Amino acid sequence: MTNQNVVVPEAMPTITVAAVANSPSLLPYPPPRSGGASAAAAIRKKYLSPVELNGGWANGWVESMKASSPTHAKAAAALAPALEYEQKELSAWTMRYPSALGKFEQIMSSTVGKQIVMFLDYDGTLSPIVDDPDSAFMTDAMRAAVKEVARYFPTAIVSGRCRSKVFDFVKLSGLYYAGSHGMDIKVPKKTKYTKKKRAVLFQPASEFLPMINEVHKALLEKTKSFEGAKVENNKFCVSVHFRCVVEESWKELVDEVLSVLKEYPKLRMTQGRKVLEIRPTIKWDKGKALEFLLESLGFANCKDVVPVYIGDDRTDEDAFKVLRDRGQGFGILVSKFPKETNAAYSLREPAEVMEFLLRLVEWKRSLSLKACTRAFL
Repeated sequence: MTNQNVVVPEAMPTITVAAVANSPSLLPYPPPRSGGASAAAAIRKKYLSPVELNGGWANGWVESMKASSPTHAKAAAALAPALEYEQKELSAWTMRYPSALGKFEQIMSSTVGKQIVMFLDYDGTLSPIVDDPDSAFMTDAMRAAVKEVARYFPTAIVSGRCRSKVFDFVKLSGLYYAGSHGMDIKVPKKTKYTKKKRAVLFQPASEFLPMINEVHKALLEKTKSFEGAKVENNKFCVSVHFRCVVEESWKELVDEVLSVLKEYPKLRMTQGRKVLEIRPTIKWDKGKALEFLLESLGFANCKDVVPVYIGDDRTDEDAFKVLRDRGQGFGILVSKFPKETNAAYSLREPAEVMEFLLRLVEWKRSLSLKACTRAFL
């Protein structure tokens, strides 16, 4: 593996560095290594282009929604006469993106003597995808596995959810939490990796909060007639869940969402697994969050660090791409269905994610035991 420096995103909005009484400190990106004000002043504000904002007409959105829906794809495959072809396609895909469990020993052999840093998505990765987003609970066994991983490796949860909601689901202190697709990051105090006396908050989209709250209220009103639709305020983004909306109503739902969005040119709509996301147009995503966290941990320019990112959604592709472009670390896509990805490996479901995490812990313990044994010889 080769190492490349983390590039400071040109699109980072101007941030005021402020110390608020009894609250975590706010930092510019990246955390300045020497002197802070000049680093913050060097950051320029840019937004995504209108093309990125709209992404196509309502019909295009609906087709994309259908294509990216695992349950829809599964039903189509079951009815298709070319089921054998579908199986061959899956086999070819798994050859291209092999199981991280099947390649575990090979993966680990390349990390010996290096610092692994774990990045984990939440929904669909640590917890199953469920109809009610408020009921996406992780199992006690998964929580225990994540806790063990965090004992041996710096571990971050990177989610589209509001950071406080993710913490309420995970319920583990000492981890690094990045909510709202990385727009709300908290670096905990007094960890063995950062030694910070105070927790640090990084919120590059704080100026959008009033706008996000307005859009949340408007979407609650616009979508209330759609049975099964759920609008979720994730602080720096608004999520419109359509998992329980009948497919015949998807286009009308998209029309209503876009009718609200057209009044807010500084917001954009993206799509995840049965969810539409309304987000600020700043160029900030899970990939930028990964870079920020590596910088915060002091690993940005370290040749002996291996970032591992596990996620299941389109928004995780930004992080996968960062790792691929860096030529350092690797992404693992959680999916039962073939799809294009920047990840290097795959896992089928959260149960396999847990198995991978447990094997990782066991591997680390084995290395530590061997080191102790050699020390006594």
